[in-house]
Amino acid sequence: MTALLDIRDLHLSMHSFEGAAKVLSGVSLSVEKRQIWGLVGETGCGKSLTGLSVSRLVRTPPAEYTGGQILMDGTDVLGLSEPQMRALRGRRVGMIFQDPTTNLNPAFRIGTQLIDVALAAAKHDPAILGLEPGAGRRARKAAARKLAIAMLTEVGIPAAESRLDDYPHQFSGGMRQRVLIAMALIGRPGLLIADEPTTALDVSVQAQILTLLKQMVATHDMGVVLITHNLGVVAQTCTHVAVMYAGTIVEKGPIEAVLADPAHPYTQALLRAIPDRSVKRGQLQGLAGAVPNLIHPPPGCRFAPRCALARPSCLEGPPPVHTRAPGHAVACPVVEEVQHA
Repeated sequence: MTALLDIRDLHLSMHSFEGAAKVLSGVSLSVEKRQIWGLVGETGCGKSLTGLSVSRLVRTPPAEYTGGQILMDGTDVLGLSEPQMRALRGRRVGMIFQDPTTNLNPAFRIGTQLIDVALAAAKHDPAILGLEPGAGRRARKAAARKLAIAMLTEVGIPAAESRLDDYPHQFSGGMRQRVLIAMALIGRPGLLIADEPTTALDVSVQAQILTLLKQMVATHDMGVVLITHNLGVVAQTCTHVAVMYAGTIVEKGPIEAVLADPAHPYTQALLRAIPDRSVKRGQLQGLAGAVPNLIHPPPGCRFAPRCALARPSCLEGPPPVHTRAPGHAVACPVVEEVQHA
């Protein structure tokens, strides 16, 4: 069965006056229907760039894809023209961005923005509006308004019809995030990329949005990539997790396997840094060191300079990928050696 999304050995460089930073190096990830993949790691590890690459929203130049493929339903999006990408965005892949305040136009009513998205998606698939291909402009706009009301209702906004005429500033932060979810789903995409969708929200609203995302996956039979730095969100929401460090995926697999039996030293360090009731003030474990310079990254494992288990072999080349269990893979030169020591 063809995966909704299949990223294969993706390499991305960012060119600057100082040189080319290798911001993604050999990223591979496969997402199926009804799977929610958490993409987690420190700030600057490449999570958002991976998500933006799926919709080709990374500006080239200064960025340059130097290798790999991004397959959507078997088609490599890196080989598509810009008009072909416009047909794909919003229709086959939807995106929820981090801050609803900056991603909703404050000068236009909510209804205007949703209707515009619906009409744009319908250019490539008239069935979205439930109309025949030759339907007139007035009929298309009326159908788009009806669809916008239905989507706002589905994401839990009360009195949806009257709220179409409101501006973004008349919505709370949680409600604006729900509007972005409705906007991302209005084209009926098979894949949803959610980039830190709950960062700016309080804990109670965050829980509501995460529950809503899980409901949308079941209702619309989608796959989701949830980009976050919060392992608690991943544990609560996701079916699978991929841990990123310095532009590489160091460990990935089903959520139960990775969180119950973390194999990579970086995954273990992230989990040790999560506070719980047993940790006293001042005893929380941090991770010494800093992310390497990606213009001149370490020659082998990029985590080696910060890793307490590092061996000379860790710097000799790309780390081998070991299979811990079905679907659970870890890229570490010494994990098998340590496990069997």
